[in-house]
Amino acid sequence: MSATNTSPRLFVPDPLFAGAQLAASAGQAHYLGTVMRLGAGAWLRLFNGRDGEWSGRIGAIRKDRATLLVEAPIHPQAPEPDLWLIFAPLKRDATDMVVEKATELGVSAILPVFTERTNTPRLNLDRLRGLAVEAAEQCERLSVPRMADPQRLDALLAQWPAGRTLSVALERVGAPPLAGTDSPAALLIGPEGGFSPAEATLLRRQAFVRPVGLGPRILRAETAAIVGLALLLAPAHGYLNHQAGLPVP
Repeated sequence: MSATNTSPRLFVPDPLFAGAQLAASAGQAHYLGTVMRLGAGAWLRLFNGRDGEWSGRIGAIRKDRATLLVEAPIHPQAPEPDLWLIFAPLKRDATDMVVEKATELGVSAILPVFTERTNTPRLNLDRLRGLAVEAAEQCERLSVPRMADPQRLDALLAQWPAGRTLSVALERVGAPPLAGTDSPAALLIGPEGGFSPAEATLLRRQAFVRPVGLGPRILRAETAAIVGLALLLAPAHGYLNHQAGLPVP
């Protein structure tokens, strides 16, 4: 017997190797024992973003604690796109959707930024990190995107790393359509009210910024994030098909 595709998947921070014994978090123990009604000996799938995916079992479990026993490797750690999503925080449900879908699509990092027209003054980063973990567990990613602390847009631009292109969805500027890339890249989506004139000018002055269009319509911010990420990740399509055992076009 071993873990199957229907076995629960858990993200753990610890190193994974045969024979390792890990302590589940209280939330994971509750999920396994109370929600899934699993007991000692039940099979699991474990990943940590570094060591691939491993099969494991529940060693012992109580109401708020459980021991996880690591058994054998299932999938090796695979390379993933180096793509950041930068977005101005939205209302709670919309922000949740952006984090969840960005994780499912495969971004490597999520960077919230405050702009002049951002309507959400603060974020619960622990809750958003939890949403990203849950999304990674459910979509069978082998990693969880890094969730950065929020910062102002001008501060982010001032310390932008060399070699990474920043695609910015600017409304009504006649920018070329967004095209995919397999190089280090980032996508910036502005707030619901759009960028201020000063911010738009600041963005256009940066050599690493590429204004792009997302089609003929004005999209909601959460929709623009999903569409833009899907377009940027298009070159990974062949690789993802290969990993899934599908024909590569």
